[in-house]
Amino acid sequence: MSEVRLANIQSAKKRNRQNAKRQVRNRDVRSRARTQVKNARQAIETDAKTAAPIVHKATRELDRAATKGVLHKKNAARRKSRLMKRLAKSQKPS
Repeated sequence: MSEVRLANIQSAKKRNRQNAKRQVRNRDVRSRARTQVKNARQAIETDAKTAAPIVHKATRELDRAATKGVLHKKNAARRKSRLMKRLAKSQKPS
């Protein structure tokens, strides 16, 4: 991850600095989305009745990641769909 980039050209040096900043920013956004999805899955498994607001938070984070370009919008849509499907299945009376 933190490899040394030896650029000689000024524009390449600047591009390396920009890429490093973007990498940190993207990692934070991706991590936040993953954490919210993990929390939503745990909430669905433990108590399906109170899981809806937590799932809503996870979908918001996935949308935010897609808006920022960290995730592809169809990837985010697929993840949200799977979460909602899991929530609906857990709330359905057995």
